[in-house]
Amino acid sequence: MAAEITTWDVPAGDHTLRVSTTGDPSLPALLFLHGSGPGVTGLSNWERLIGDLGDRYYCIAPDTLGFGDSDHPNPPPRGMAAFTELRIAATWAMLDELGVRKVSLVGNSYGGQMSIAMTLERPERIDKVILMGSGGMPGLQPLPGLAKLINFYDDPTEEAMAELLALFVHDPASFGDRLHEIAAIRVPRATREEVRRSHLATFDFTAGPRVGWGPEELAKIRQDTLVIAAREDQIVPVDSSLYLSRHIPNARLHIVPNCGHWSQIEYPELFARMVDGFVRGAF
Repeated sequence: MAAEITTWDVPAGDHTLRVSTTGDPSLPALLFLHGSGPGVTGLSNWERLIGDLGDRYYCIAPDTLGFGDSDHPNPPPRGMAAFTELRIAATWAMLDELGVRKVSLVGNSYGGQMSIAMTLERPERIDKVILMGSGGMPGLQPLPGLAKLINFYDDPTEEAMAELLALFVHDPASFGDRLHEIAAIRVPRATREEVRRSHLATFDFTAGPRVGWGPEELAKIRQDTLVIAAREDQIVPVDSSLYLSRHIPNARLHIVPNCGHWSQIEYPELFARMVDGFVRGAF
């Protein structure tokens, strides 16, 4: 039986974050960080997972600053590095407000990059790290799917959203009408002016490069790290996960076959088992 999800607004320094949680705060804490797709929220990425794991962990899934129903700074920082820095500061403040001193991180795509940055910034507060379809490789060339995500606002329609979501999964036909249903939910959120503004500021590459780390920086991460890659990922190439697993000293790599960028949605039971087993030290 899935754990009950509680959603509310949490003060986070100068900002407020919309946060969804399951489990008792006395349990080991897991922080779930979503990706950067237009219209994404903590629940859209993690609802199934935090429901499944809420009997064993205190699961925290925020809408990251500048996404969903969390605050959208106006004017926003320009460029991925500057906006990531502000998002991380708000995330630490949110964890402080919740009384969470130490946490394991589960980061999807851009959330993986945030997880790496947080671990390097305050390693004493991070237990274990799980990176799924994560960026972070310097000079990584975007696949066509990522380019379509970045440029979504060139044609912010429901049909374009459905086409984008089809690139997130290995077998769109297996989802039936679900991708179109998700698109119908996402587009009204994605086309809110503040959401559009935050997206365009994040991906303003005239203000600075994408966020990435060289081998010497990744070598500073001493936490046990699980790197999950999807073999058929059309958003972030498997090469990025290979790079991260090669240079993070205590990393192990798991490649999921017949899977796209959304392994937590395409294979929710497998993903939950991997997260639980790794955090418990049984995987």
